[in-house]
Amino acid sequence: MALKRMVLQIGMGTDIRGGEPTKAAVRALRDALWHNSLTITHALGLDADSMQVKVTIGVPRPEQVDRDAVLAVLPHGTGTVEVVEGGLMIPTEDGRGVTLLAQAAAEVFLDLPEGGAA
Repeated sequence: MALKRMVLQIGMGTDIRGGEPTKAAVRALRDALWHNSLTITHALGLDADSMQVKVTIGVPRPEQVDRDAVLAVLPHGTGTVEVVEGGLMIPTEDGRGVTLLAQAAAEVFLDLPEGGAA
């Protein structure tokens, strides 16, 4: 058996006024996931919870992201989260806040027999 990347999903999320990195990260992962319906596990005769999902979040102030809150977005499978420096912080017009943008990449892996599908 070998882990094979089957899907790459990408998304963007924002916190318009609060500048909260976790809120933007969660929204970015939802954006990546909620525009898809993955039927690959069904097509291969596997349980949806057999998916292993590697989530990468790019956001300003990565140390402030609650990784557990991001992982809680995953509807199936098990996941890991890596948070890296990225995204954007755009100051509000009055200078008292920021709009924060985060990007998410969700890579879905399945453990498949060498040389083919299950």
